[in-house]
Amino acid sequence: MAIRAKQIFVNLPVQDLKKSVDFFTQVGFEFNPNFTDDSATCMIIGDNIYAMLLVEERFQSFISKKISNAADTTEVIVALSVDSREQVDTIAQAALDAGAKPYNEPQDHGFMYGRSFQDPDDHLWEVSYMDMSAFPSK
Repeated sequence: MAIRAKQIFVNLPVQDLKKSVDFFTQVGFEFNPNFTDDSATCMIIGDNIYAMLLVEERFQSFISKKISNAADTTEVIVALSVDSREQVDTIAQAALDAGAKPYNEPQDHGFMYGRSFQDPDDHLWEVSYMDMSAFPSK
């Protein structure tokens, strides 16, 4: 039986919840107030796709290992697929304007275009568009 999840919640530790909410609001994301308090918020990424931004103390309560320092190590890249190249540029530019650090140079492979950035807590985000009609056939 193949697994088909109904929703995805990516949990990310943050140092300053207000700073993270302000940043992602400027990028264009919204938050679910029903799952928001002083130590956590639920950022709506898409239909059934969410990022739980948890202050480090709250995040630590769910794990027994140390929290990775995202400035020094990378455990995950949050990759988002969007509807157009223009939307990639809009989101990436909004993130940079809100204080993100650019990560890699824009990647243009013809059929796929993407840009990446680091949020205020140094988590890596990649935004990409893929034109399947231009996908090279084998």
